[in-house]
Amino acid sequence: MDETQSTVLSILQDLTGEDVSSNMDTNLFDEGILDSMGSVQLLLELQNQLGIEVPVSEFERSEWDTPAKIVAKVESMQ
Repeated sequence: MDETQSTVLSILQDLTGEDVSSNMDTNLFDEGILDSMGSVQLLLELQNQLGIEVPVSEFERSEWDTPAKIVAKVESMQ
């Protein structure tokens, strides 16, 4: 597991109380793990910990709905 993935999973666990590392394709919204408020908190933590800036206006839920997609998105922005 690389550093980015580890950090993203840690942020998700801190925000949701769920360890999603065993299923990187879990739809966080469909499963009720993440909601719109959680999304904003996720973006803030990604900015704080990884320096990734994603304007909420550019947040496409379908591009951020699984841990694997979040990691890929973050890596593409680094």
